[in-house]
Amino acid sequence: MRSPSPSRRALLAAALLGPAAPALAQGASRSFTTSDGIRLHYTDAGQGRPILLVPGWCMPAWIWEQQVAGLARGHRVIAFDPRSQGQSQIAPRGHEPGRRGRDIVELIAHLGTPRIVLVGWSLGVLDGLSAIAEHGDQRIAGLVLVDNSVGEGPAPSGAWRSRFIPNLRSRREPTVRAFVASMFRTPQRPDYLARLTEDALRVPLQASIDLLSYPRPREFWREAVHGTRRPVLYAIRPNFATQGEYLAASHPNAQVEVFETAGHALFVDEAARFNALLADFAQRRALWA
Repeated sequence: MRSPSPSRRALLAAALLGPAAPALAQGASRSFTTSDGIRLHYTDAGQGRPILLVPGWCMPAWIWEQQVAGLARGHRVIAFDPRSQGQSQIAPRGHEPGRRGRDIVELIAHLGTPRIVLVGWSLGVLDGLSAIAEHGDQRIAGLVLVDNSVGEGPAPSGAWRSRFIPNLRSRREPTVRAFVASMFRTPQRPDYLARLTEDALRVPLQASIDLLSYPRPREFWREAVHGTRRPVLYAIRPNFATQGEYLAASHPNAQVEVFETAGHALFVDEAARFNALLADFAQRRALWA
C-alpha cells in the first residue's frame, strides 16, 4: 500500500490532534480605533455575506478558528477581539456593556457592510444585546446567541459568582486554568488550553471582574431580544433549555437549538453542527434586504 505524502500525513495528524495554533492564518489581521481611542483587533477572512463572531469572557478571537476555516469559503467571516482581549489594546476603561456594545456598533460601521449576522458567545451574548438595545438593529441581518442567559423564565442560580470572583482575586491562574478546561466536553490539546489560559490572563484582573459584574437587570436582556424582529438563533446547552422554550414560545422569529452533549464552547465541541446551523441561518433566515 502506498504511503501518504508528507502533506497528507500533516493533514491526518492535524485531524487526529484537534485544534492547534491560534493564528487564524485564513484571515487578514486588522484593527480600528474606537471613538474613545482604543485600538481593537479583528481578523477578516473570505468573501460573501458577512458574519461577525464575538467571543466570551476574556477569550480571544482565535477561539473561533474552526468557524473561520469552515465558513470563510462562502462568507466573509470577522472574528473580533473585544477591548482588553486577544490582540486588542488593554483599555483603562469601558469594561461594561454600554461601551462594549458601542464597540461592536463602531466595528460594524468600520467594516462598511450594510448588514451583518452578529454572533455572540457567553459574555458576547450580552455585548451583542447591549449593542442592539442601545443602538438599534438596522445593520443586523440576524442575531445568533450562544450559550448564555437571555433573561427568559426563572432566574438561574448565581451562586457560582460568589465563589468565582473571590477565587479570581486570591488564586487567579489556577482559577482561570480550570475555567478554560471546563468549557469543553471533548478532549483538547494541552497546548491549546494553555494558549487560551495565557490569553485570558492577559486581561487585567479588575477588568476581568468588571466583565462579570455587568450593571443590568435580567429584564434588560429579555427586552433587548424581544425588541428586535430580526431572526434569532439561540444555540445552547441543556441548562438553558427552559429559557429556550420561553424564547421559542414568545419571540415570533426565534429558532432554538440544544447541544445535548457539548460543553460551554459548543462551537468547538461540535464545530461541524454549529457551522452548518450558522451557514443555514445566514443563507435562509437572515434578512439581508
